[in-house]
Amino acid sequence: MSVFAIPAYRQLFSAQIVALFGTGLATVALGLLAYDLAGTNAGAVLATALTIKMVMYVVIAPLAAAYVDRLPRRMFLATLDAVRAAVVLALPFITEVWHIYVLIAVLQSASAAFTPTFQAVIPDIVTDESDYTRALSASQVAYTMESLLSPVLAAVALTLMSFNWLFVGTSVGFVVSAYLVLSTQIPNARPSAHANAWDRVASGIKLFASTPRLRGILAFNLVIASAGAIVVVNTVNYVRDTLNGSQADVAWMLAASGGGTLVVALLLPRVLDRVADRTVMATGAAALVVGLALAVTLSAADITSSIVTGAVWVLIGGGMALTVTPIGRVLRHSVEPDALPEVFAAQFSLSHMAWLITYPIAGWLGTSAGFTLTWSVLLAVATVSSAAAMTLWPRETDAETQRCKVFATASFGDTLVGNETQSAAGTLAACQCTCVRPV
Repeated sequence: MSVFAIPAYRQLFSAQIVALFGTGLATVALGLLAYDLAGTNAGAVLATALTIKMVMYVVIAPLAAAYVDRLPRRMFLATLDAVRAAVVLALPFITEVWHIYVLIAVLQSASAAFTPTFQAVIPDIVTDESDYTRALSASQVAYTMESLLSPVLAAVALTLMSFNWLFVGTSVGFVVSAYLVLSTQIPNARPSAHANAWDRVASGIKLFASTPRLRGILAFNLVIASAGAIVVVNTVNYVRDTLNGSQADVAWMLAASGGGTLVVALLLPRVLDRVADRTVMATGAAALVVGLALAVTLSAADITSSIVTGAVWVLIGGGMALTVTPIGRVLRHSVEPDALPEVFAAQFSLSHMAWLITYPIAGWLGTSAGFTLTWSVLLAVATVSSAAAMTLWPRETDAETQRCKVFATASFGDTLVGNETQSAAGTLAACQCTCVRPV
């Protein structure tokens, strides 16, 4: 069955698309607003705003997961959309840099609660493994379509109007998203097995610490953040000041990265049916390391070609799709269903902790020391993190998971629990694996 034949998923996916395109317009506008207020210091301003965003994500997401089973998820998601719509609508009226920081803190607090809650809803709606894989891919395509088409739409819009109007488009997107969420039947979260809020917050992090594949995910998060930071933070200054491009050129360069992500994301579902998650993610991490190395070369050799830079940004976008897309599958395979909100929130928080490290490097170091040194530092971080991911998530674990899949599918359906001896058709068999569900 096609995943889009599920009405609830179809509605939520539509809400995601609308909100993402609004967010994409705001991302372009925020960079241009920072440049308008701070000029050559725009990278530092944008890095500070994004660092505030990451702090909110790291702190708020686990707390939201701790209490989400006590709230009606549909109303919770719609309310957060409404808050985001109101905040974004205020951004065009600010006149001081510190205003950006205050509004970003409020906006991202709402987003930090929204995203992990939304992610945890999907496996409750899409229960078939194959459909869930395609739902993850569709979600990644949605993110990449936004990163590709939102800058294109922004580039076209900027030829006709001020960038402040892009914030209005974002606000409208959040309002429409709230309406779609309210019109969807969303099951409430399963009651958590943990009695108090601290146990709920800590449980997801403990799962990451105790599970080899999840420890590997932590390292992959840092690879993704190292490469992604130069695209998100440095594109506006690199295009405007080094390539001498226009506001529209900034949007087109961001679209180049989104294009690389889109192409890869469209090809991934069939690949993930045949190739292990770890292998796909390792390939993506290698592509990101190569992309960072090429970016350093461009800056060090003073190669000021928009075409060559665009090609590097495409490679980084493709590497991010390869590395990010399988993460939801890995999380789902690593915990029981009632722990999904907690582990998704932990991943959301921990992944953004990686961005909290790389955003300041890209923005503050980039402003004070230049792109060559900054990107060299990020290349070193990505290289070490990629090697760490391979060590923390050994290949043997991946092979065990594949054996677990065959054994579980043949014998036990969804009843498999790692390291337990099960009985099938009167025959005892052991499956010494680290998954708690078939993969």
